[in-house]
Parts: sequence; structure tokens; C-alpha cells
Amino acid sequence: MDESGRETGKFKIVDSDIQIEDISLRVRKIESGSKRPPIVFLHDSLGCISVWRDFPERLCELSKRDGIVYDRQGYGLSSPFTRVRNTDYLEREADILAQLLTKLGISKCVLFGHSDGGSIALIAAAKTPQLVCGVITEGAHVFVEEITLSGIRQAQKLFAETDLRKRITKYHGDKTDGVISAWVDTWLSPQFRDFNMEHFLPAIKCPVLVIQGEADEYGSEKQVDAIAEKVSGPSTKDMVKYARHTPHKEAADYTLRTTSTYICGIDSLGQ
Repeated sequence: MDESGRETGKFKIVDSDIQIEDISLRVRKIESGSKRPPIVFLHDSLGCISVWRDFPERLCELSKRDGIVYDRQGYGLSSPFTRVRNTDYLEREADILAQLLTKLGISKCVLFGHSDGGSIALIAAAKTPQLVCGVITEGAHVFVEEITLSGIRQAQKLFAETDLRKRITKYHGDKTDGVISAWVDTWLSPQFRDFNMEHFLPAIKCPVLVIQGEADEYGSEKQVDAIAEKVSGPSTKDMVKYARHTPHKEAADYTLRTTSTYICGIDSLGQ
């Protein structure tokens, strides 16, 4: 395992490559020595560790705990995609997450997932409840809506007509085409139109905070309502004013306050 570290004053940041099955995942540990359940951050369809910027460190500082941020296969500094993406790709990522947590020796954690990462967090909480004491979703999808497809078509147009492709290439390098295809081609394919993961939700018994920007261009409030109403554990719904699909950037201070308070509340419940 290759490993490099640096000190920030409040945390030790350690980057390493960890083998799961036949792939290598780039993992960043945000270490303070806290004994509280760490936060595990799950990025969106175009994201990676670097795209989060300093949000994970700020949230870990406010909630007084460690964090784990990682690049899923195909993204950032992890291994390239090695298989065609199927309609069950989110469930497969939840299974890989469980393996990663076990390999890292994490017995309980809080999952913070953005977009696809939020959907993965929900599946993981349903399938491996022993590992998850709380979930925060941000712009997660549990079924396909026309607003989602319309937003992806618009992004597809931006990839062709603007510098958007160039801007994400600095994060994904020669994996950029694969990242774009894995998102655009999968979601716009006819076989994905009937995707629905609501059947996982009743199995989720831990606390769930469901965040979405009021102006989210990729999903309606129906996504939030479905999650909040169908999980079995306590749920909280938060439609964030003046935010679109990425409240942790567009309303960073509000999102930090809300999520850190929520995470500390999970501690008080003894989850």
C-alpha cells in the first residue's frame, strides 16, 4: 500500500491506494485521533476526492471526528473502469464500500453521499446496517425523473460546446471519457429508464438527513419525499434555499452547520 501524508494543524491527511477485489482505490484519511464514528464521503457522478475541495475537512472539524474520502473505480486516481456499467451499478458500489470499510477497520460510520454517492449510501445502509449509524444524502436519486434526464442532456450539450470536459479532465485525466460515458450513456439508455431503488429504503433503520437544493436541476422534491417517507428510521427533510444540485458548495456554511449538528445528534442517540 503506497501512502503519503501531511499535517494541516488540526488533522493528519493520509493518501493511500487500497486494493479491493482486482481494483485499486485512492483513499484519503482525515485523522484526528477521534473515537467517534468517522464520516465517509461518497462523491457524485463526475466527482472524486479533489472535487470535494475542503468540505470534508471542515465538516470533520465541526463534528469533531475523522473522515474518509475516496475515489470510486473509474474516477480520480483510482483504477479505470474494467466492465460495462449495468443498471445495478449503484448496488455494486455499495458492496465495494462495505469491503473498503472492513479493510480499513471501520465498524461504524456516518455516510455523506452526494448525488450518486447519496444513492450508494442509502443502499449501503440497507444492506450493511451494522456498519452505518447515520446517512446524509445530498441530491440523491431513488428513481428516474424527466428533470434528471433533461439535466443530463443539457450537461451533454455543455460537454460538446463549452470547456466543461476540459475542466473535469484535470481531475480524471485519461479516464475522463469513461467518467462522462458512465454517467450520460447509462442514465440516458432505454434500459435505465425504469431504474428504481425504493425497495431498499424500508430496510434503513438509522437516522437519515435528506438534503436537496430547492433549484436542483437534476431532481424534484419527489426524490426527497420518497426517501424521507419510506426509510424505517427517523428522517429529516431539508430543502436548501438558493442552492441547486450541490448545496455543500452553493450554500456551504448552511450545509456545514446543518450536517454537523445532525451528526452530533446521532452521537447523542447512541447509534
